[in-house]
Amino acid sequence: MLNRLDLRGLDAATDLAAVLPRPDIAGEAPRAAVRDIIARVRAEGDPALLELTERFDRVRLDRLDVSEAELDAAVDALGPELRAAIDASIDGIERFHRHQLRSPELIETDGMTIEAYQRPVGRAGLYVPGGRAEYPSTVLMTAVPARVAGVADIVLCVPPSAEHGGIAPSVLAAARLAGVSRVFAVGGAQAVAAMAYGTESIPAVDVIAGPGNVYVALAKQEVAGDVGVAAAFAGPSEVVVVADHTAAADYAAIDVILQAEHGPDGLAWLVTWDEAVADRVCAAGERLLTAAPRAAEVRATLADGGYVALVDGPDQAVAVVDAIAPEHLELQCENANGLARSVSNAGAIFCGPYSPASLGDYVAGPSHVLPTYGSARFASALTVSDFVKDHHIVTVTEAGMARLGPHVVALAEQEGLAAHAQSVRLRLDRIEGGQSGSGANR
Repeated sequence: MLNRLDLRGLDAATDLAAVLPRPDIAGEAPRAAVRDIIARVRAEGDPALLELTERFDRVRLDRLDVSEAELDAAVDALGPELRAAIDASIDGIERFHRHQLRSPELIETDGMTIEAYQRPVGRAGLYVPGGRAEYPSTVLMTAVPARVAGVADIVLCVPPSAEHGGIAPSVLAAARLAGVSRVFAVGGAQAVAAMAYGTESIPAVDVIAGPGNVYVALAKQEVAGDVGVAAAFAGPSEVVVVADHTAAADYAAIDVILQAEHGPDGLAWLVTWDEAVADRVCAAGERLLTAAPRAAEVRATLADGGYVALVDGPDQAVAVVDAIAPEHLELQCENANGLARSVSNAGAIFCGPYSPASLGDYVAGPSHVLPTYGSARFASALTVSDFVKDHHIVTVTEAGMARLGPHVVALAEQEGLAAHAQSVRLRLDRIEGGQSGSGANR
């Protein structure tokens, strides 16, 4: 089921990032294709979106937008169990993200005050994958943090499916219940381009968030700077399961398999310092795959991105995890919580036998939009901060200028910025002369 790597005995100074395999999903060919799509959407607008949707999604549409009536009908059609699950997910996501909001602060120091506060962006654009599958959970995991942040206009793009002739009803219902303002049936790099630059139907947004395939992730990199984009490379799914003799083999095996369900280019790793554990987990995985509905797809993903790594012990396991910097990390071992605090690079960490990553995918609360492809080295899960800007207001009194001004002059003169120094020196001269700084120049 998994490709086996024996890392035992490696020198501690070994650069594991250079040793460990990682699929090259961001090559030049995908980048060139993404750039062509973006250029076409910018030049042609809606006609390009409709043609690209028919080509890539095999759905012919007359319009891109979803009506209010369709959204309401989708909510009305929800079964009671799914409605209860969506409501529970929204509650958990809201509860967690409300704690990320910061109250306005006032910092006062001898003649200077700084008011610091947050303000939401005006419009957020959310991307949710679709086509072959439907992800109402991802709607919730992107839209609810944006709504908690206070974003007034939330735009959602989802690729349509041939099965539904549009967007899956469960996704539309989640969008309505999560507070999405407008929904459009468009996916791929073309959806990112539309949200970044605007078309006849889709308005340009201030921030784009949400996961997708490699083309979507690369498109976000291409438009970053013209529009805000979360730092994480939210691409194909990844998991690392660290297991020892205390782990249940079927738990570890199914948790490796489940992330591979999402499709190609992902990573699924088992890391252990016990060879017998590796054997038991791989055997359990083979048994579970015989009954898996997507067994062929899972096997194809694992053939390229599935590994079991044998390590010397917990310390080397942490080093391997940090080198991979996975989207999801599960610690099914002794002292899981202590080991978790040793990890520097992971999008989300789950400790113990009853904390599978699938719980985080749906109801735990933190967004399941997580960094992939090594971007957990510098990025985090989607949060309220991705939808707000930090503002500050500086007010200085005459006494504050007298105290701080000479430091500004010294630094500005050192940097050769004479006008900067002069702007402060003029005020200091007037203060020393006993004149007020208000009113017209004298």
